[in-house]
Amino acid sequence: MSDEHSPRQNRLLAALPATDYQRLSPHLGVVQMPFGEIIHESGGPLRHLYFPTTAIVSLFYGMADGASAEITGVGNEGMIGIAVFMGGMSTPDCAMALCAGHAYRMPAQVLLNELNRPGGRTGALHHLLLRYTQARMTQIAQTAACNRHHSMQQRLCRWLLSSLDRSSSNELAVTQEAIASALGVRREGITEVAGRCQHAGLIRYHRGHITVLDRAGLEKQVCECYQVVRKEFDRLLPDVTATQPAPPRCTPAYRPPSPNRRRGTASRPSPPLRILSRRSG
Repeated sequence: MSDEHSPRQNRLLAALPATDYQRLSPHLGVVQMPFGEIIHESGGPLRHLYFPTTAIVSLFYGMADGASAEITGVGNEGMIGIAVFMGGMSTPDCAMALCAGHAYRMPAQVLLNELNRPGGRTGALHHLLLRYTQARMTQIAQTAACNRHHSMQQRLCRWLLSSLDRSSSNELAVTQEAIASALGVRREGITEVAGRCQHAGLIRYHRGHITVLDRAGLEKQVCECYQVVRKEFDRLLPDVTATQPAPPRCTPAYRPPSPNRRRGTASRPSPPLRILSRRSG
């Protein structure tokens, strides 16, 4: 395994006891997740589990009219495919790579075999996955409440801070269109709110890249939902969040552009979606 990519970059895998990790690691293979990659379709069988390392995956629901909204995001703190060990083997949500990067893939049957070993349902792996599932449920419930009661600016700050927690830098490669889709709002609304944050010196946005310049400023703008979810992860998964790197330091001294300067807001066209689960290997 090269130094560039390691399963231990995923904090859930890093929290496993050495014996469990040694049994699972031979079945983990690194995969690339380009922006827009579909990890699994709504209702499709979950043949693999995914443990993101540098990618951020959006789990979202699509409506009959074509609208969609994110229910949760998953990065290096978690995994895609909790329905496998919960007994469902499929889920009505869809998973898509929102920020490009890498993940580790493992056949779902490997996890089932591990849990079906003598003592597997009472072991450390199962307890870790159950605690992670509870934390994810809190995240999903808090997101639903946040989307109903809080302003678009508060929700954008929550999304940015949560994504920043999963990143090793203060820059996110994501378009305003993708954020709007994740939050279930119009792109024009995100453009306006992001523009206000940029003028306040909190972020810098340029051609599909958002750089957080003032994390403390974002934390002052965000609603309580961000801290509720973060505290629940810390409570339930101290062995996971303890491996989380310190929040990225932000770039100092950014001067907002002059109001008279016209800035383009059009994002680059998204690449065509590809189905990861159809790949071999």
